[in-house]
Amino acid sequence: MSKKQNILIVGAGLCGSLLALRLGQRGYNVTVYEMRPDLRKTDISAGRSINLAFSDRGNKAMKLVGIEAKVKELCIPMNGRMIHDKQGNTFLSNYSGRDHEYINSISRGDLNGLLLNEAEALENVSFLFNQKCKSIDFENTTATFQGYKTKETLLVTADIIIATDGAGSAMRKSYYLGKKFLFSFSQNYLTHGYKELSISPTKTGDYKTHKNALHIWPRGDFMVIALPNLDGSFTVTLFLSYAEGQFNFNNLTTPEMVTKFFKQEFPDALELMPNLTEEFFENPTAPLGTIKCSPWHYKGNTLLMGDSAHAIVPFYGQGMNASFEDVVEFDTILDQHEGDWEQIFKAYEATRKKDTDAIADLAIDNFHEMKDHVANPIFQEKRKIEMALEKEFPNDYSSKYSLVTFNEDIGYREAMLRGRAQDKAILNMISDGEIDVNGSLEVILKQVLAETENILEEDNVAKTMNH
Repeated sequence: MSKKQNILIVGAGLCGSLLALRLGQRGYNVTVYEMRPDLRKTDISAGRSINLAFSDRGNKAMKLVGIEAKVKELCIPMNGRMIHDKQGNTFLSNYSGRDHEYINSISRGDLNGLLLNEAEALENVSFLFNQKCKSIDFENTTATFQGYKTKETLLVTADIIIATDGAGSAMRKSYYLGKKFLFSFSQNYLTHGYKELSISPTKTGDYKTHKNALHIWPRGDFMVIALPNLDGSFTVTLFLSYAEGQFNFNNLTTPEMVTKFFKQEFPDALELMPNLTEEFFENPTAPLGTIKCSPWHYKGNTLLMGDSAHAIVPFYGQGMNASFEDVVEFDTILDQHEGDWEQIFKAYEATRKKDTDAIADLAIDNFHEMKDHVANPIFQEKRKIEMALEKEFPNDYSSKYSLVTFNEDIGYREAMLRGRAQDKAILNMISDGEIDVNGSLEVILKQVLAETENILEEDNVAKTMNH
């Protein structure tokens, strides 16, 4: 089959622009239609996260398309979580005991803009903006778009349509409503929503608080986090219940209430946020949802990728990284089956879905960890032990966080199973007084590895008995 097949990509966000770049590099004719205006010419944050956590799985994709160095210039390293208590005390909990392992804060707009520029520089890739996808006829491989300004409709035919149009995907809707095949779909919301706020730079353009950390104000049922930006500011996100608790999004209706809430719960953050009340009422409150569906493809002509196939909540900092890893996995499978799209789509979903299901579950676990457990003494004890083990035995031990975030050669599912077993092992042994926290690290490592294997073994036995 000739490479000159026409591929239509719906959505020019992070996943779509990366996919366009990679398929363009492979020699396909790629056209990308995007509902929003060109973000390089207008500011369109539209309530979506302004900055994101970028880590090894995402970087693997940047290496694949050859732009690792350009992306690095957009990154601010974050070596750990800076935990803020109610009294304004802080302590830094590193992400890893290995110095070279850290995550990065990166601007969504800057990264997306870079990917668009790189893809558009290829003569076989083109982008059309302000084109909203209304529906996709997956039987005939056509898509209907409506011009945002002109309101004219456009029917586009392609050999293959790949939808990277996010959590509200038009193609997923078409699969669901088309009723041509059995399509499973679930959408689960947390009872919490989120709102973006900011800490502005100092008058001289410096950072008002520690630059190289992800700041967290954990408060049990809710929390605030802050990530650094290149201009000296921080993007702050409040995660709060819509309806429960003394303070919630439904009852924070006046500037006085908002100020009282921050004064009571986040006094040290409030001092850094002179525009808090204006931003609170200007910026939207957005829901937090997880989407799972299957199958991701129909016959050999249409495929869902990125958030349109598996949207997750943001608490592992892996949403963008997972979508970027989708492209890497897809690229590997193209090498094996190029030309046979049905085979490619089947193989891709078979290898990928178990991992995206796993990171969706891990992200919800991490929500509870961040808002609550990070402030818990036993949890802090566990992290201390893990940091010490990673530092002392860099090749023999990785915490669950490290397995998920820094071990890009392990799938999310494997990272989840091993990581959860390790967590359980350490927490059980701390609770039962079986670990001498000040004792020999070599002894602790042996204990933890042995108990982890026992737990994994028990889980396997339980699974086998259930089947």
